[in-house]
Amino acid sequence: QKMPPSLPATINIREPRWDQSTFQGRAKHFFMVTDPRNLLLSGATLEEARRVVEDYRAGTIQPGLTEDQLWQAKYIYDSAFHPDTGEKMILVGRMSAQVPMNMTITGCMLTFYRTTPAVLFWQWVNQSFNAVVNYTNRSGDAPITPSQLGTAYVSATTGAVVTALGLKSLTKHLPALIGRYVPFAAVAAANCINIPLMRQRELKVGIPVTDENGNRLGESTAAAQKAIFQVVVSRIGMAAPAMAIPPVIMNMLEKRAFLKRYPYLNAPLQVGLVGLCLVFATPLCCALFPQKSSMPVRSLEPEVQDQIRKKDPRLETVYFNKGL
Repeated sequence: QKMPPSLPATINIREPRWDQSTFQGRAKHFFMVTDPRNLLLSGATLEEARRVVEDYRAGTIQPGLTEDQLWQAKYIYDSAFHPDTGEKMILVGRMSAQVPMNMTITGCMLTFYRTTPAVLFWQWVNQSFNAVVNYTNRSGDAPITPSQLGTAYVSATTGAVVTALGLKSLTKHLPALIGRYVPFAAVAAANCINIPLMRQRELKVGIPVTDENGNRLGESTAAAQKAIFQVVVSRIGMAAPAMAIPPVIMNMLEKRAFLKRYPYLNAPLQVGLVGLCLVFATPLCCALFPQKSSMPVRSLEPEVQDQIRKKDPRLETVYFNKGL
């Protein structure tokens, strides 16, 4: 039996499989990264993927390993291990948990928006989940202290709840459909608070900036600001279809006899519609900006520019991991 030809050791598995300078390439990459099926993989499968990836990076190629198997191992590894620290990420904080978790939470936020206790409870659940995701997918290898974590969590939850309750009281005399959009406004406001606070250390200390080959050149707060802004835009975009489309459909359905006869179908229908939107919105909004983001050296802080010019006077662009 003929052995398959050995893989070349030159495949760059530190980078995604598809061209990240195009939206289509980034979308294909994030459809793989956010695939909910990765949550079902066993610990042994994850460790095997880690072994394949780390062996290949070290120049050891397992006999019979094909290029497709190598890329599959890379995506399994990426779905469970942090790109900068290499540590195994908390299950609910992984990008593959985004669709099932958000589907359940958002569906419930949109279903139970009429009473104040329900608004309080689901906004709190959502912000607790967001805090875990933001911490798990932070950029760089910077540690975050429990007090910073607590401040971010309390501030975002308070911001979301105050926004939700404030808007809820304003929409009392407006059409029912407008009231359905209160959860989205609260989620958008909370994202603007939660992400910068959860990543406040990056805003103070900066995130690692590298050259094209990944050589670390220093830490930049200007890069951190750009990274966090891009993540906030992506997260709001991710929530928009799931929170904007189902309310219109549910508003129409609730006027029909079918839902009046079977009111218990309201929540499952809402969750299903949200899930359908999120399956596409999550990877497509993650793909809005390249994961390995870049900026001109002249846009960095003066002291970081000086640092870089001493190392490489001709360098014009630096790169950084924006986080997710």
